[in-house]
Amino acid sequence: MAGKACLVTGASSGIGKETAVRLAMLGATVIIVARTPARGEMAAEEIRRRVPHARVDVMVADLSSLAEVRRLAEEVLARYDRLDVLVNNAGVIMMRRQLTADGLETTFATNHLGPFLLTNLLRGLLERSAPARVVTVSSAAHKQVRTIPWDDLPHGGPAGYRQTYPLSKLLNILFTFELARRLTGTGVTANCLHPGFVRTALGRDVTGVLGAVVRLVLPFQPGPATGADTPVYLAGSPEVADVTGGYFVKRKPAEPSALARDAGAATRLWTLSEELAGLAPGR
Repeated sequence: MAGKACLVTGASSGIGKETAVRLAMLGATVIIVARTPARGEMAAEEIRRRVPHARVDVMVADLSSLAEVRRLAEEVLARYDRLDVLVNNAGVIMMRRQLTADGLETTFATNHLGPFLLTNLLRGLLERSAPARVVTVSSAAHKQVRTIPWDDLPHGGPAGYRQTYPLSKLLNILFTFELARRLTGTGVTANCLHPGFVRTALGRDVTGVLGAVVRLVLPFQPGPATGADTPVYLAGSPEVADVTGGYFVKRKPAEPSALARDAGAATRLWTLSEELAGLAPGR
């Protein structure tokens, strides 16, 4: 991947950082996005230690903030004349209902709306760089969702925090399928994946019985490098150069839930997300 520019969100730890390391090993220039300068620089230093002569650029943004996502996109567009890969990896699990400065439920804003807006703002650059790829990290947890609470999506609702993360991962898949459809003919592909149950800090704030279970089993799970395998595969392998609109597990195409394959839901989500993100409709 020498000569290619790859942006990875949530790259200061876990799967995101390992994805950035692997892409740097393959010769790519890696743009890592972290929530704070300190976390970003610490991750960049580790990448450079592990990959001598790695080309790493640090950018800072909290993807739960629409203003920060817009600023991030402006910074990318100002610094780079090409973007070959966008890896939407950043994610959170909230244990209580919490709203962002935009008045949105934090898990929904961070895991779905932020990546949706960033992808759309960088879409022109991706298309000018084609062939290019968008890779979004979802989860098999999406299969826990039976219905989409459309009225509660932006602000959270009675379903409670236990459904917000699985719901956001369902939205990742619906977004990917609709994005792939809208990118037809541009030379840009869009795929998503389940990285597996791996040891990361994502569930550090989980409490109660679920938190106890997570802490019990997590030490026996594979590390973040295993979780990064499929994102890196989708980002660079020639085997999937022309594949788009796919959901992958362990590098293999897999079938998500029936709800995740609902074309009407994907279109409805796209329209709602445009409205919430302040984008002109119909892109």
